[in-house]
Amino acid sequence: MENLSFIRRLSQIGTLLHTQFCGREVGRDAFGNRYYRARKTPKGLRERRWVFYKGEPEASKVPPEWHIWLHHLADAPIPDSARKPWQKPPVMNMTGTPQAWMPPALEGLDRPKATGDYQAWHPEQ
Repeated sequence: MENLSFIRRLSQIGTLLHTQFCGREVGRDAFGNRYYRARKTPKGLRERRWVFYKGEPEASKVPPEWHIWLHHLADAPIPDSARKPWQKPPVMNMTGTPQAWMPPALEGLDRPKATGDYQAWHPEQ
């Protein structure tokens, strides 16, 4: 387990205990996340589904086929065989990491010089 805060560790321990006693594993994804459903569902209520993340909890690590299952849009996750050849594999949100996308002007590339085809606005005029 990664270096997490004490409160986050307690939360994960609580989720783990709940999962052990009340959950049944449905499957795993390419990121190593495990997906569970409740063993018993009270009459008149919707089945409870949840994910136990591998490593840091990050919602963008849930691939689309599992996202639709978690949100009750499908009864089962879409199998990998249904993936089209033109579809890219899911990638977690990289914002705030060194892999985050940056515009070329901020990546250290030289920016073209201003051509002087504009005039600066001055509030006095």
